[in-house]
Amino acid sequence: MPLDLNMLAQRAGIHFMTGHRVTELTHDIQHQIATDAVLMGMDAALITSSNGGVPALFTTYIDPKVIDILVEPMKMAQAFREVKKGDWTSSEVRFTVVESTGETSSYGDFNENGMSGVNTDFPARQPYHYQNIIRAGERETAIAGTANLDWVSRKQIASALALNKFQNKSYIYGVSGLKNYGMINDPNLLPSITSQAWDSLDGQGVYDSIQKLFKQLVKQANGYVDRDTAMTMLLSSEAETHFTKTNGFNVNVSDQLKKNFPNLKTVTVPEYETAAGQLVQLVVDEFQGQATAELSFTEKMRVHPLIQLKSGFEQKRSQGTNGAIIYRPMFITSMLVS
Repeated sequence: MPLDLNMLAQRAGIHFMTGHRVTELTHDIQHQIATDAVLMGMDAALITSSNGGVPALFTTYIDPKVIDILVEPMKMAQAFREVKKGDWTSSEVRFTVVESTGETSSYGDFNENGMSGVNTDFPARQPYHYQNIIRAGERETAIAGTANLDWVSRKQIASALALNKFQNKSYIYGVSGLKNYGMINDPNLLPSITSQAWDSLDGQGVYDSIQKLFKQLVKQANGYVDRDTAMTMLLSSEAETHFTKTNGFNVNVSDQLKKNFPNLKTVTVPEYETAAGQLVQLVVDEFQGQATAELSFTEKMRVHPLIQLKSGFEQKRSQGTNGAIIYRPMFITSMLVS
């Protein structure tokens, strides 16, 4: 029954003097009021955490380019040739050395003096074989794939880098406990000479120091070496910076070396910066076709079988080194700059 305001005023004495139209509270109106109350309730205290945006994940840009962390340079192979001697079954590598002997005697028709002969020696080196294992799981590979990373390839790169780093170190230091030596600790090397620290010298002083090193090499070689001989100088990167120093005529060390030693090659090796000082070596490249020194390996890279696991795989990789093989130590001279 519709609401009759006049009837309500006459019979019940209820008057609506609000100045607004009075609306009957029907079922539909009650439902509308309840809905409005819920909507108005959204202005009340929050149940969820206060947030003014979206997760940063959705506004983060990932550069697809992968940047590798740099490691110390491996420079020994730039100075000397790498050669394979033996294989992974070799327990020892031997070299043949021949020395001619003989004496002369006064001639006589029936004299029996004055004989010639040959002496041989077979010095040995002991190879060292080492390994590295690649292990990759299916889930970790899939997770890395979501970041556009080829996880297996990255591990293969890491394995090769670790093996090659050790090989480069073995060319310098050899392997302790074995007849396996490097360029700076072979027992047949002649004693090093010394020089004043290049930090305290001008350009002429640095050049004079190198000239002293060359003079020592000429002395050791007994006339087989002159300034036109093809030679390699090994020194640290820091020591090489002194080649930019100039003398009183504004000529730097580098230009002086190029002029006076036209066949000199310079190779920087970070490991030649030692705790005792800067090590500098001057090496004759070869004499009569025989290299003065070579870097030797038994295996440059052996890739072993791929082992399938329950949810991943493993693979071993290995190398072998003989260190640095120095054939003629007389053609190598060293200087410690400290």
